Amino acid sequence: MKEGVYSEIETERFLKKYLPVTKQKLVKTLKEAEFAARQIKFPLVLKIISKDALHKSDIKGVRLVKNKLDFEQEYKSLIKIVKNKKLRFEGILVQEYVKGEYVIIGLKKDLTFGHVIAFGTGGIYTELIKDVSFRVCPITYKDAQEMIDELQMRQLLYGFRGSKKVNIPFLKDIMVAVSKIPLRHPEISEMDINPFVINDKGGCIVDAMMKV
Repeated sequence: MKEGVYSEIETERFLKKYLPVTKQKLVKTLKEAEFAARQIKFPLVLKIISKDALHKSDIKGVRLVKNKLDFEQEYKSLIKIVKNKKLRFEGILVQEYVKGEYVIIGLKKDLTFGHVIAFGTGGIYTELIKDVSFRVCPITYKDAQEMIDELQMRQLLYGFRGSKKVNIPFLKDIMVAVSKIPLRHPEISEMDINPFVINDKGGCIVDAMMKV
């Protein structure tokens, strides 16, 4: 693999070989975006894709669009951000909106232990809450279960105040699969899948980045 920082779209193209990724289409014009929206259907998410904006929420580069009426306005608003900030522009990602709980699944190459997998509370509050569990790669299903149970947010996964329990066996399959990726690609120095959205049926990658 080529050295460098991989954008979301590049990371997800790589991960598609191993893990489920949400439906999405990278576009560069409003016309292309409208065509993609008709295929993916509302509600959907629009995102700026640029190596200058790996943390898209920090620049308001992610928009949830609930209907056709708001679509053009939100698309143009994102293009305005790209121009104002002079970002290297790869495109706008038109992405399916997936309901569920947000978790982070990450990899990091440690000088002592080799590759380590992280699992924890995902979304924009990951760094604030710091609810994360770690293991040395690769992990077993028993390790995955222990990592889930070590989290403060575990009750959200098991069903909380009327919400459905997420598909725990599916989630453990994903965690074990991620932990095995460094066996084939030891050159990966860092990877963050954040969030991986998990619900009662299954789950998929909604955002990811990688360094090699």
